[in-house]
Amino acid sequence: MAGFVSGADRGQGTMFPAQLEDYVAEDNPVRVIDFFVDRLDLAKLGFGGINPKETGRPGYHPAVMLKIYIYGYLNRVQSSRRLERECQRNVEVMWLTGCLAPDFKTIADFRTDNGPAIREVCREFIVVCGRAGLLAATTVAIDGSKFKAVNSRDRNFTQTKVAKRLEQIEASIERYLSELETADRQPSTPEIKRTRLKDKITRLNQEIERMKAIGAQLAKAEDTQISLTDPDARSMQGTGKATGTVGYNVQCAVETEHHLIIAHEVTNAVHDRHQLASMAQQAKEALGAEAIEALADRGYYDGQEILACG
Repeated sequence: MAGFVSGADRGQGTMFPAQLEDYVAEDNPVRVIDFFVDRLDLAKLGFGGINPKETGRPGYHPAVMLKIYIYGYLNRVQSSRRLERECQRNVEVMWLTGCLAPDFKTIADFRTDNGPAIREVCREFIVVCGRAGLLAATTVAIDGSKFKAVNSRDRNFTQTKVAKRLEQIEASIERYLSELETADRQPSTPEIKRTRLKDKITRLNQEIERMKAIGAQLAKAEDTQISLTDPDARSMQGTGKATGTVGYNVQCAVETEHHLIIAHEVTNAVHDRHQLASMAQQAKEALGAEAIEALADRGYYDGQEILACG
């Protein structure tokens, strides 16, 4: 392609191959990740696998896995499968991990097995920011975000949903019984149609029993909901949505000067009304201040919570 900037020949050998270091600029954020993780006492923070076993296949050091996790967090790559691909093709991640490429299951297991330790890393980061003078402000903004869970809406139940589902099933059974009765009066009706109708009625009767069992669980439950796939998830109304989202209510406190998250809490509370005092207290402890000013919208308005903040 004459007249254009030409790239290197893919088959051309080089006497002095380029270093991976040359592809990562001095101000690249991955250098901060590398510096931060290398100075953490991972054993003290609670990470497992710090001391390798003498037998079996060698595993990945927790520091490598933590670097991958933080990189994904900063670049909005939450999927373990996508992180696996990034390790194989992304030069920044290759530099960060030394060209190691754990599979998605290893990445997912690391996050699952080290949840409390990762939370301690977040606290340690806040401490580092405080030492750097980035948390001088004493004003924080508190808000909640709804995060969708794996649990679908069809596998989340309340007493109202169970009653409505039972009503729909009974109506369907009545319709199929009527069709079956009509088919029995007509000798020309194929036997396969009668069999199909009977199978549908049998399945619907089984569904009735399942709904009754779920209703019994709801009667014993502490709250008014049951989620079958993700037991901790709850159906909650999202902003500007006509239907609820089954997920979690993630509370965050952000300092107003540098906009750093200094405290967070994952809850399954369907609204923010009872979260103000606890989040304000966590923010106060993170800032190390005697008093702070907490800002929140009207969704947090509750007399007892406001008194607790006084």
